Amino acid sequence: MTQPQPQDKLIIYALNQELCEITPEEYDANPQEAVFVTNAVNAQLAIEKASIAYNGELNLQNIEFCKIESLQECIVGTLDIPKLPDVKGSRFKVIILINQKNIVIIDNEAFSSNIINRIKRNRNTQGQSREMFIYNFMTQLMSRDLSVLGQYEHTIMRMEEELEDGKSDNFQTKLSPIRKELLILRSYYDELVDMSKQLEENENNFFAKKKLKYFGIISDRADRLLGRTIHLLDYSSQVKDTYQSRVSEQQNKNMQFLTVISTIFYPLTLITGWYGMNFHNMPELANGYPAVILLSVVVVVACIIIFKIKKII
Repeated sequence: MTQPQPQDKLIIYALNQELCEITPEEYDANPQEAVFVTNAVNAQLAIEKASIAYNGELNLQNIEFCKIESLQECIVGTLDIPKLPDVKGSRFKVIILINQKNIVIIDNEAFSSNIINRIKRNRNTQGQSREMFIYNFMTQLMSRDLSVLGQYEHTIMRMEEELEDGKSDNFQTKLSPIRKELLILRSYYDELVDMSKQLEENENNFFAKKKLKYFGIISDRADRLLGRTIHLLDYSSQVKDTYQSRVSEQQNKNMQFLTVISTIFYPLTLITGWYGMNFHNMPELANGYPAVILLSVVVVVACIIIFKIKKII
């Protein structure tokens, strides 16, 4: 994704079939339902122009998750959006304020402006109402996520195939970051589901009842992404379990091999312990060394034959 340029001015879009950019002077001359997009520096100006009564904090850096808060005079939402595909990196942080007429979007990186430009390119019905605009904004926000999740799935499938081929080098090092990123995305999509459901509840009656279906669609889409992410986490857990099983199997084979070796050579230790290789004081063994060597070879061969018969080796 191309990095957005800093948002450095107040942009006003009149809500209509097509989002039409108008100047602050045009809005003052003809107030109408509109979307105000600005940065933190001009946030207070935008809020005043939009006639939104809000005296709370507007610090983008303090945003830590996506949420909706319904106040008496307005709805306040925050978005903490992972910069795909760098899920664990920095995030886009956005504040959204909504009253019965207007929407104010505060964003220091022009991320929201880029989303609106995508709406204008891809949607015929862009902003007939606040509900339609929010629907378009959120769906464009999630439009590329399914593709990213597909990339995660292909990566995990490839790792599983490599594991089946016996290529398990650095497996944990590769899988662990993927699982961490999926956990981050799971929390993100869960927040979006809660956020859209709160909008659908329409606690302040700011939205037309017949248009609440748009928020239901947003909730369903976020829920599908959440479900896909949970599926990938389960899949990665299965692959991890397979890897652990292979490692345990290999360790058992190694231990079995070492046990067999120890068992084969234990009688030799016993023989050398008995005789101490001190053949000069054993008159019955005139040829001590050759005899003990021959006995040791016979014992080793006998042990190997027994293990072969019992299919231990």
